[in-house]
Amino acid sequence: MMTRFTLLALPLLAVFALAPAQARAAEPVGGLWVTAEKDAVIAIKPCGKARPSPTLCGMIDRFLVPPPQGLDQRDINNPDTRLRTRKLLGLPILSGFTADGDVWRGRIYDPKNGKSYRSIIRRKGPGVLEVKGCIGPFCQTQVWKRLG
Repeated sequence: MMTRFTLLALPLLAVFALAPAQARAAEPVGGLWVTAEKDAVIAIKPCGKARPSPTLCGMIDRFLVPPPQGLDQRDINNPDTRLRTRKLLGLPILSGFTADGDVWRGRIYDPKNGKSYRSIIRRKGPGVLEVKGCIGPFCQTQVWKRLG
């Protein structure tokens, strides 16, 4: 009797053991997102040479509020002088994001100050993306909304 119960219970235990792991998987974050300041739309999509890539990147897709120097604004605050002539439109600001449990981890670049930060992004509900930029243990969080 004990053997029959054990054999029947094993498949059920396997299902329950897998369910929490799947629930903790990072939700997809690809698509078009409006920044917290509502000044730009960021396109998040797979990047890298291998397709499909497990790595995500995000670039400035369009401006909702034109930058102070106009739509032809350059990356003038970049610490690398060779990169200061890059246009902000199309500039990658999210790079190397990979799924890690229920979050995505990578780097975020702020063209307003020319600095890059360790970053964590995660879905926080329908149409809501939580974006954190971190220096050491200190993080600043923004909420981006799905376009549309």
